[in-house]
Amino acid sequence: MKTSNKSTTSNTEMITIPRAEYEKMRADNKKKQAQLDWLTEKLTLSNKRQFGKSSEKSSDGMFCQMGLFNEAEMESVNEIQKLAKEDTCEVSAHKRRCHSGAVKDILPENIETEVVRHEIPVEERACPNCGEEMVKIGTETRRSLVITRPKVTVREDVYPVYACKKCEKENTETPVVKSEKMPTVIPGSYASPETIAYIMTQKFVMGSPLYRQEQEFKRRGIQLSRQTMSNWVLTATERWLSPVYDELHRRLLKENVAHADETTLQVLKKPGKKATSKSYMWLFRTGSTAEKPIVLYEYQPDRGREHPKKFLDGFSGYLHT
Repeated sequence: MKTSNKSTTSNTEMITIPRAEYEKMRADNKKKQAQLDWLTEKLTLSNKRQFGKSSEKSSDGMFCQMGLFNEAEMESVNEIQKLAKEDTCEVSAHKRRCHSGAVKDILPENIETEVVRHEIPVEERACPNCGEEMVKIGTETRRSLVITRPKVTVREDVYPVYACKKCEKENTETPVVKSEKMPTVIPGSYASPETIAYIMTQKFVMGSPLYRQEQEFKRRGIQLSRQTMSNWVLTATERWLSPVYDELHRRLLKENVAHADETTLQVLKKPGKKATSKSYMWLFRTGSTAEKPIVLYEYQPDRGREHPKKFLDGFSGYLHT
């Protein structure tokens, strides 16, 4: 009987790497996995928007209701990807990322700073060895970002009234002098320009509907209904913003170059139209050579040619569309 000795050669090679390099590889794998999860989630949401009902679609700039649920997780992945792209700086024997994470890096220069000092009581400054009172040799500062909800106040404008007491006694008429009153943003209303500007910003910039703002005000003990806010927004727009819009429109028509485009949007409870039907928002703006850029929006129920023709009546120049 013959005994054959067969030896097998493995293609696996054992390599020893430093601990720091191993940790770096693990961190890179985690980032790649997080990026893969984020792309998968984005693809899923894109498919839902594309193949779902039109009334449930949303633009890339606005999260749909599903996106609101895991918004924090998705944004945290974006932050990880951002850190992965940061530059590296040289330190002794190795490299590391250059990011301080300091609060001052995310704030404007003129931000108000509140200094809170935490002094050690005098009786606790005694040296544990000799009992002598210790002397301050320095400080340690920890900075934190403090954000509080908007401040709510009531402003009282007091206008003095003066009268002549001598004429009141001797004459039949008494001269009265009153301070000139500042005009109100809405006559007969307790609304202030700051309040209306805040409501408009929350609705049209931050995308917070009036009913949500109403709920937020109620949680703070303020009984401000959405009907009242609606009246404020419409009245202030008609009284103060429409004249500005009209003036910008007149200036745009005087330009030599203009741009125009339209995009679809959905308008709920539009008489004679379904909620899933398309309406259009037209955009008109000045060219790059304009001294001051002007961007104007105009809502129309359809994309008929008569709408831009009417809006650009009096314009003579080059129109890019």
